[in-house]
Amino acid sequence: MVNSIKIYKNFNIEKKHKDSIILIGNFDGVHLGHQKLFTLAKKYKKKYAVKIGVLTFEPMPKMFFDDTIKNFRISSLNQKIALLKKHGVDFLIKKKFTKEFSKTKSTKFINQILGKKLNPKFVFVSNNFRFGNKREGNVRQLIKYESLHNYKIIKPQPLLINKKIVSSSLIRNFLQNGKLNIANKFLNRNWSIEGKVQKGRQLGKKIGFPTANIDIQNYVLAKPGVYAVKVLRHNSLKYNKGIANLGYRPTFNQKKILLEVHLFKFSSNIYNKYLTVEFLKFIRKEKKFKTVDHLKKQIKIDLLIAKK
Repeated sequence: MVNSIKIYKNFNIEKKHKDSIILIGNFDGVHLGHQKLFTLAKKYKKKYAVKIGVLTFEPMPKMFFDDTIKNFRISSLNQKIALLKKHGVDFLIKKKFTKEFSKTKSTKFINQILGKKLNPKFVFVSNNFRFGNKREGNVRQLIKYESLHNYKIIKPQPLLINKKIVSSSLIRNFLQNGKLNIANKFLNRNWSIEGKVQKGRQLGKKIGFPTANIDIQNYVLAKPGVYAVKVLRHNSLKYNKGIANLGYRPTFNQKKILLEVHLFKFSSNIYNKYLTVEFLKFIRKEKKFKTVDHLKKQIKIDLLIAKK
């Protein structure tokens, strides 16, 4: 049974969530490396009878500081919350990241926020964790204040697979380079996009392959191309298999990135409905066809591969 999760929008947490384990980070994708942390945190929870909390920031600081970064996230905030819940997190502090907050001195963060308001028993951070104004704070500084605030810093070893540290940036790189199978392995699940079906130009319908169009918002742009997918409708337990094109639709000279999903053996109206699209297999990269007939022929070949 999946536990419920309490969500805070500031640092004023309830007494029952003090003296807990706090894990600090973005946790984008909640990948195998993160999952290893939560497995360790659960051992501490059992041993010391404490709760597990996560402190994360929205928007992600990297996106906040560089507004040219549009397509970055492996998982949406909703997906992240669901995954944290699944991995045993009891409460989440979802702090809004602002210009004012970014100027918080590292000592103020330790003394006023960590020590006074959150008052944790254990703090899990990566060895390269930086915080405070201009990233001035580091793990050494956190350790220096341990006895003053009665917390203990835990620095778990990163997870290595094939001599590579499992990280969100590595998974983004795999997705961007069409290595979906490796990305899915490192995520320990199928990478997915959640979104609302929009009314499009109905180009797919005109050529005999109706599609549900989904804006990918600020999700990382995986390699543009054709993918085998399975789709879950909101409030449904049944998956529908399908095929998706992620990209710019060069044959039709489109400029905007779009996810178009064609579902097999499906005819219901799903406009304005929310879908979760799970990416199973990268079939081919996106290409521009000389004619629409050439495109239709290729789609038929793609469909055979996707249905395997």
